[in-house]
Amino acid sequence: MSLSEIRTSAESRMNRSIEALQTSLGKIRTGRAHAGLLDHVTVDYYGSPVPVSQVANVSVLDARTLSLQVWEKQMAQVVDKAIRESDLGLNPISLGETIRVPMPALTEERRRDLTRLVRSEGEDAKVAVRNLRRDANDTAKRMLKDKEISEDDERRFQDEIQRLTDKFVAEIDKIVSVKEAEVMTV
Repeated sequence: MSLSEIRTSAESRMNRSIEALQTSLGKIRTGRAHAGLLDHVTVDYYGSPVPVSQVANVSVLDARTLSLQVWEKQMAQVVDKAIRESDLGLNPISLGETIRVPMPALTEERRRDLTRLVRSEGEDAKVAVRNLRRDANDTAKRMLKDKEISEDDERRFQDEIQRLTDKFVAEIDKIVSVKEAEVMTV
């Protein structure tokens, strides 16, 4: 494996870390309704756990209300119960085959808790990026030890990987600060 292949691999894995961060931050409630909010809520559908989006059409009625149109009438109660028991703190209102989910306003304390959660997710992403940097550098050191590359090449490679790491850490910081501002907005 060449140094450029190692760099490309590290960069693509760092990109996946950023995508994972964005996915996990997307699940954090900000007080505004969005269809992705219920993505991780699962219901028992004939013995199999499936996401709510596979048994109902999830749409946004307004900034503070989600609407779910279940496809099978008997699933309405199951979906209602799953949303109530989720960790989202939501109280759905059943209207036959339609379920409305109003978003309660977030308290200041809850906003601070969510901000801490956002920072924690960001820190986890940074740790993942730094671990990828370490793995790439270790591979380069092994190549140097096996005399596949020169010391100059190894040093240049480490500098390049460090610049790449700094770029991704800065991007993570930017994503986290945007999400924090979104959470703290009343």
